[in-house]
Amino acid sequence: MSLSQFVLVARLFAVRIKLSPSVGAAAVNMSTLLVNRPQYSWLRELGLSEDNDGVYNGSWGGQGQVVTSYCPANNEPIARVRPATMAEYEETVQKAQEAWKVWADVPAPKRGEVVRQIGDALRGKIKALGSLVSLEMGKIYVEGVGEVQEYVDVCDYAVGLSRMIGGPILPSERPGHALIEQWNPVGLVGVITAFNFPVAVYGWNNAIALICGNVCLWKGAPTTPLTSVAVTRIVAEVLERNHLPGAICSMTCGGADIGTAMAKDERVGLLSFTGSTQVGKQVAMMVQERFGRQLLELGGNNAIIVFEDADLNLVVPSAVFASVGTAGQRCTTTRRLMLHESVHDDVVERIAKAYKQIRIGDPWDRNTLYGPLHTKQAVQQYLAAIEQAKQQGGTLVCGGKIMDRPGNYVEPTIITGLPHDAPIVHTETFVPILYVLKFKTEDEAFAWNNEVKQGLSSSIFTKDMGRVFRWLGPKGSDCGIVNVNIPTSGAEIGGAFGGEKHTGGGRESGSDSWKQYMRRSTCTINYSKDLPLAQGIKFE
Repeated sequence: MSLSQFVLVARLFAVRIKLSPSVGAAAVNMSTLLVNRPQYSWLRELGLSEDNDGVYNGSWGGQGQVVTSYCPANNEPIARVRPATMAEYEETVQKAQEAWKVWADVPAPKRGEVVRQIGDALRGKIKALGSLVSLEMGKIYVEGVGEVQEYVDVCDYAVGLSRMIGGPILPSERPGHALIEQWNPVGLVGVITAFNFPVAVYGWNNAIALICGNVCLWKGAPTTPLTSVAVTRIVAEVLERNHLPGAICSMTCGGADIGTAMAKDERVGLLSFTGSTQVGKQVAMMVQERFGRQLLELGGNNAIIVFEDADLNLVVPSAVFASVGTAGQRCTTTRRLMLHESVHDDVVERIAKAYKQIRIGDPWDRNTLYGPLHTKQAVQQYLAAIEQAKQQGGTLVCGGKIMDRPGNYVEPTIITGLPHDAPIVHTETFVPILYVLKFKTEDEAFAWNNEVKQGLSSSIFTKDMGRVFRWLGPKGSDCGIVNVNIPTSGAEIGGAFGGEKHTGGGRESGSDSWKQYMRRSTCTINYSKDLPLAQGIKFE
């Protein structure tokens, strides 16, 4: 994640939260709030009202300075949230620690049953919650619903995992001894999520952390607090029905003081942070200073490489979806499109034609494919990046302008002619700008893919099986996600999600990502009457 996200998430650690120039209960008349308009009555189904508590630890509260959440599609106020004070943060951590004493004693398959119920509860609210994501974050409705579906899918995955986690029984070199691995929860998992996936990223962490025996403390993005509140209400109802402490899944909306406290708090056994590389570095230093454990999901300057033998009928829709989806605000968005010189002009022409056919509109309109940027700051970063690209030799193929309509709308943009190592090409700007590069050889393309600091997602399009396995091998892509003939975005929950280098090295969701939420002990048990020492040492 990148510059626009950095501006937003940096407020966690640098300044007081400020969602709009007109923040505060007095600044926003109750009658102007979208939550009070008939067409948004479905917000009430999610338990939202004009003023919403931004703290949950078994009971609802929030005594911090009131903030207002705004809709990116029209910059109108949706509703208000009261975030946490430092005293409420302290109270929440203490309650979470007490809740862990109960939750850790629940057998893992029983924990899985609770997670299954969370998934079912989310299914029941999936349309309303997906609509809220669309309204507050700005992504199109189908993506909002799909994001909630990811949380549901991870819950299903975690249910099965709850009966499978564990360590091996290893051969001992000593007679009458057993050597085993024991996995135990880390305790309290802190989760700080970003604006672009205000539901799914918490879901990846929450479902897996819970079945591992942990409790969670969630701090969502400052600009999507209503989504955090709505999700927490759904989860809290499940815990209440099962007569479990609500603090098992706690939440604190807040600003710099809360984010910093989580990073520095030794009671937080694991801190999962999703955001920019710049802020992630600060988080890493604070957590490492206390020798804590961290899971970082940071930036991604992702590339699609198209070779001369590629199926262009796959390339064009893949490149368009990966570069324009979520208005270029995914961490896996394709930002660099590398085209073999023999297909360069043809592919650019096709993609530019497809860009002009993208249906732009209100994100909650079911026919819309492309919505607004999340903030006004992102719009300014979009304009600045285009100007830099022109100064560095780029040619504007299409787009490049702010759209004349309410909200934070900009035209999806294609730029050609830049050197592969141009500074702007190596800068992950969190907006819908696609830099198209022309290459000659496989070695050249692979090297260009790997030369950026981030290492999240990558993809090639080819029919050459030798090239496929070179791409997957030690001299191929250095990313955490390495694809063939599919886009860089749209990862499945069954695989481990994350990247290398400045992307942070963390892994969430599937595969063996559960291990990050647990601590491992190697245990030797002597069930004999003798005391042989390892390595045959005699000490008599």
